[in-house]
Amino acid sequence: MAAAREVFRDRGIGATLNDVAHHAGVGVGTVYRRFPDKEALVDALFDDMVDTVEAATRAALGEPDPWVGLATALEKTCEVQALDRGLREVMLGTGRGPERQAQMRERVAPLIHELVTRAKDAGVLRADVAPPDFPTIQLMLGAVTDHVGRPELWRRYLALLLDGLRARPDLAPLPDAALPPGDFDERLVVASDPKCSKSMD
Repeated sequence: MAAAREVFRDRGIGATLNDVAHHAGVGVGTVYRRFPDKEALVDALFDDMVDTVEAATRAALGEPDPWVGLATALEKTCEVQALDRGLREVMLGTGRGPERQAQMRERVAPLIHELVTRAKDAGVLRADVAPPDFPTIQLMLGAVTDHVGRPELWRRYLALLLDGLRARPDLAPLPDAALPPGDFDERLVVASDPKCSKSMD
């Protein structure tokens, strides 16, 4: 698992089980005895990542300051994503994207909703922000890492986005409602698959 995490982190999920075996210093048969195919290994890594994100989000709910809790949860999630190329590809819907998005939504989305509600009730988060806005923010910040090649640059843009999320009396209303979570997940999967993209045009 540790070797696979490092290989997929650096090469993306295009890496093979042979690559993982070589990195771990074992024969590929050893990998196949534990995981029947690459999808099973990616599932195991994804489960581990969801555990990490869920734990960080639950810890953020224990933060007395609602704004600090929300900002910390977003920063931790983006940090996990920024350092892991394979995770970014999985989160964009490659392979079994819909099932994995549903797993993330089931376990983490209620916690994000609680963080958002708490911050709004405290008057520190603008009232027109919705929980589905946060996966979009993560996607935007992940694009910085993918296209600029500077792993820490996302922190600059997270700081800018956090300033825009703060409640202030001089802010104009946001122009459009956020996509519902299911619609957002479906569009991510479609966008990552050229065959689906053409059928949606």
